[in-house]
Amino acid sequence: MSHQRFEFVVIGGGPAGQKAAIQGAKAGHSVLLVDKMGHHGGECVHRGTIPSKTLRETALWISGYKQHAHLEEKVSCDRTVDNLMRRLDSVRTAHERFLEDQIERNGVERWHGRARFTGGHQVTVEAPGGPERTVEGDHFLIATGSRPRTPNNVPIDHEHILDSDSILSMIYLPTSIVVLGAGVIACEFASIFASLGVRVTMIDKSERPLGFMDEELVERFLAHFASLGGTFLQRRVIDRVEWNGTAVEARLEGGEVIRSEKMLCALGRVACVRDLNLDLLGVEVNERGVIPVDEFCRTSVPHVYAAGDSIGPPALAASSMEQGRRAARHALGLPDPKGSGVLPVGIYTIPEMASVGITEVQAMERSGEVLVGRADFAELARGQIVGDTEGMLKLVADPSGRELLGAHIVGVGATELIHVAQMAMVGGCDLESFVDNIFNFPTMAEAYRVAALQIVQAAPRELRRVS
Repeated sequence: MSHQRFEFVVIGGGPAGQKAAIQGAKAGHSVLLVDKMGHHGGECVHRGTIPSKTLRETALWISGYKQHAHLEEKVSCDRTVDNLMRRLDSVRTAHERFLEDQIERNGVERWHGRARFTGGHQVTVEAPGGPERTVEGDHFLIATGSRPRTPNNVPIDHEHILDSDSILSMIYLPTSIVVLGAGVIACEFASIFASLGVRVTMIDKSERPLGFMDEELVERFLAHFASLGGTFLQRRVIDRVEWNGTAVEARLEGGEVIRSEKMLCALGRVACVRDLNLDLLGVEVNERGVIPVDEFCRTSVPHVYAAGDSIGPPALAASSMEQGRRAARHALGLPDPKGSGVLPVGIYTIPEMASVGITEVQAMERSGEVLVGRADFAELARGQIVGDTEGMLKLVADPSGRELLGAHIVGVGATELIHVAQMAMVGGCDLESFVDNIFNFPTMAEAYRVAALQIVQAAPRELRRVS
């Protein structure tokens, strides 16, 4: 039996799969995109990034966070989640239409169904309620995303005890919610609900949330979270969770019991690779359930690539897109992309946080000595105007005060501002570049000049430029 054949077969239609498929098609190759979802964009568009950030933007406005500091009245909030998410359908539809247009105009063929490998160069696709189709490919990309991790002692029922996929299916905002976990998803939702007036308790076994972020940023995040009535319970281990008929009970080791109206389990995600039949190909999956890859996103089988959540951290939409693009270019013999590898991280908490490069602690471990400059947003005219007097930009430099090693921001516009530092690191700019050049006034970006000036003034005198 003859089967249809493509040069590049992509399994999964999220950020990694979409970018990979389009990259291959733009270069003139035949590309098939197989996606189990009937709509474009994957979990990112329909349950993850787009919905949660839409809710966050709504929360910023109705909570008064984006109101001028001198305004005392807060906008009243209708407590139905449906009203809070009224913009989601339009945002999601617009983005899905854009993705669909990209796929079509670049000539990518798209099949709706679940794929599994049935041969070294063969995939069988099972369409919902329809027949199976088999396709052959020269190269494959696995970009099947992830699902919420649910421990056995947390019985998810999607009504009282929810995961990060079902949390936005609530009809009404609860009066209280317990959030299990202290990673990105946990902190984002915890701060969103706290800003909407929900009593939030975040529980985790760690010392502090977001352990990979600079400590000063996390401290400021926690201070704002506490000002909203939020509580972070550190070094706590969950024994079991149960719905007692009137409340959700989180029973902790040691006997402590925390009760709430709802619970969100945000204890990480698991790569969706189990049903792909990878054993048939010999594609390795490590003990964490993700697929190891090389710098080109190539698996242990040379013609099979993987990207996005399938390969583990950082598991960001932005990094997944670049991984998909890199995999496609390598698989199809295109020139390698010239990316710098300087990857920014953006966390959409309230207030938002962003980082690029290494932290102060990491820099100290590396060289034993660093220079640090800080700019409090309260010092900036724009910070006063927009009402953000809690934010901060922090620059970490080498002992000479010349090389920028990292930048860390908490506050309004953090995820946008971080790209200034990213481009400075990519371009090899020294710290004096921030001092010697002009920033618009008033702007939040002036924080770079304030922080850099602290470093330049503290640098060894013999290394400083003579004015």
